[in-house]
Amino acid sequence: MADVVVAQHGVSVLVCDAEGARIATEQDALDHLIGSAFQDPNVVAVAVPTARFDDRFFDLSTGLAGAIMQKFVTYRLRLVVVGDLSPHLRSGTALRDLVREANRGRHVWFLPDLAALTARLAPEDPHARG
Repeated sequence: MADVVVAQHGVSVLVCDAEGARIATEQDALDHLIGSAFQDPNVVAVAVPTARFDDRFFDLSTGLAGAIMQKFVTYRLRLVVVGDLSPHLRSGTALRDLVREANRGRHVWFLPDLAALTARLAPEDPHARG
């Protein structure tokens, strides 16, 4: 499957193929994720499977995740890391803390699957508030 743009509750999302180019550097993110997103001016989020990222992305001591996340914020794109993080979360609390904090925000999300992204993008039901 190739990368494809889909609409999720009116939000254009570039859904990246798990078999696409490996993201091992900031330049890879610019070339293969952000550059691809800019091919469609309506894209506001990029959903990237965890398999696309080099393991160094999940080792926060390398600075790679921070640098890539900053690029997305700078270019006003939302980064959504999609997939199972459990192998990476076992190595310590730093990544777990980052995931928790990122998921509270609006720019970077770590979600288990695309269904969770669809749910996250759904408009709030004003009647559901208590």
